Amino acid sequence: MSHKRGQVYLIPNTLGGESIHDILPPQVAEIASELRFFAVEEVKSARRLLRKLDRTFPIDDAVFFLLNKRTSKDDLMSILLEVLKGNDLGIISEAGCPGVADPGAELVALCHAQGIQVYPMVGPSSFLLALMASGFSGQSFRFHGYLPKERKERVRAIKDMEAETRRFGLTHLFMDTPFRNMNVLEDLLNELADNTQLCIASNLTLPQQKTQTMSVADWRENAWDLSKSPVVFLIGNSHGL
Repeated sequence: MSHKRGQVYLIPNTLGGESIHDILPPQVAEIASELRFFAVEEVKSARRLLRKLDRTFPIDDAVFFLLNKRTSKDDLMSILLEVLKGNDLGIISEAGCPGVADPGAELVALCHAQGIQVYPMVGPSSFLLALMASGFSGQSFRFHGYLPKERKERVRAIKDMEAETRRFGLTHLFMDTPFRNMNVLEDLLNELADNTQLCIASNLTLPQQKTQTMSVADWRENAWDLSKSPVVFLIGNSHGL
């Protein structure tokens, strides 16, 4: 008797807030509560999400595999083997949607190579929410994930984005860790032209969320403290301006 292969579900997490049911659709809870195998970026975060989705979820019966930038090819194959044996698997990142600026894509690619069905589930994506709220072009954009840590490389990347926006109308999105946000903001305000349009979206989906689009010149007068907030930065052209 041949084994039926399992299926893989990309389970969205919140972007850091305590609220679950006004952020994630009921279907996410329904499917997650039936799974017992998970590939997760951070076990503690994943366990917390599962308990919020279903207060009676049997955590002790669940198997968690770590899935992060240090996960080896052999470890990925071990996870894949569980699915090939017939076990359904959920992939959970620490925040937002797996596979987008978060781990998951490499495992999903292996699943496709083995003919395993992969189901993305609806949930918050910080860069899409920021793009929606920016007023910049959502038809032509590029998401860069995290900027280079080294300042010289970071400034070069920022200047290249500005040049592409001016030439092609492209929207550029990027982020950084909260403790580097103010360094990134300082580089943006020092290196970009006065009339370049900059959007900053902070604490998306949280009660204190704030999104603002202004010229760099205006940002120099009105910037706020970003040092403890998850932030998405955007360089683009405001429609009609």
